[in-house]
Amino acid sequence: MENSPIIEKIKKLLALANSSNEHEAALAAGHAQRLLSEHNLAMADIEATHKPDKADKVETAVSKTLPKWMRHLSAGVSSAFDCQAIHHPATGKMTFIGVGADVQIAAYTFTYLDRTVRKLCGTYMKGHVSSTVANRHRELMRHSYYLGAVSTITTRLKEQKLQTPVTTGALVLVKEGLIRQAMNEIGKVRTMHSRRSYINSDAYNRGQTDGGQVGINHGITATSSRQAALDSF
Repeated sequence: MENSPIIEKIKKLLALANSSNEHEAALAAGHAQRLLSEHNLAMADIEATHKPDKADKVETAVSKTLPKWMRHLSAGVSSAFDCQAIHHPATGKMTFIGVGADVQIAAYTFTYLDRTVRKLCGTYMKGHVSSTVANRHRELMRHSYYLGAVSTITTRLKEQKLQTPVTTGALVLVKEGLIRQAMNEIGKVRTMHSRRSYINSDAYNRGQTDGGQVGINHGITATSSRQAALDSF
């Protein structure tokens, strides 16, 4: 096969994506996805020799009570990378369930976007909300900003997935089945229903604008010296 060397390289990177080193795993997973895109390959092209037989789980720390904007963010990231996310209120953990590189990238991207949106919101609050404003109003503006930013980010993730699907061909059903099996093993999952939110339109609109500037691929782009090692495959 003409792309055999590339496929072998991708397989090695996918193996690295299961590394216990979270940063190394995320870099490998991101590098594998870039190679797939650059060479117009799909996971179906390598499934004959790298067919998944189980779903993987990656945990990340969150708050025990998850605000609405974080629920929207986790749902948007999970959908973008063909995963599922489960929040555990008792432990303050978020479990991402997916297959192979997908779950590593989803967890890493969620953590990156969570951190980035919080920093942007902090900057907005300092520059646009007076310290004399009542706490109730401050929280409304903070919440509105978060919802606006996440709204734009999740829309961009959807558009990115439409342009470059994470999973194609017969592997779609394989992944869905493995994820369902893993979720059944966890047990009954409580479904959270979001209530209608009151928002401050100025803060929401500013969040939407700032969300458009966030590098949604940054979380899976290698920027450290580890890239040299990954390129050696």
